[in-house]
Amino acid sequence: MSNELKETSSADLTLSLSFESSLKELEEVVRKLESGQTTLEEAIILYERGSQLKQHCESILSEARIKIEEIVVKNGQELGISPSELSKILPPESSY
Repeated sequence: MSNELKETSSADLTLSLSFESSLKELEEVVRKLESGQTTLEEAIILYERGSQLKQHCESILSEARIKIEEIVVKNGQELGISPSELSKILPPESSY
């Protein structure tokens, strides 16, 4: 299987993961990279996978933020949650 096909398959699989599963796998990737027990080639593959997972998590968080903002302001009326309360639920977009 070519590297390009492997990357496409990996990216496709990432899209089907939940946020929690993606985050758990990303944490495992980081742990392996930080251990220093991988070869250079393995580290590059892990870094690429981590990048895919990070992007997927950011995308899910962005969609969640949009949904919550739509709920908060419905028909132009506030529903009782302030921007600061929203920030407690979801981190600001700039932190992704």
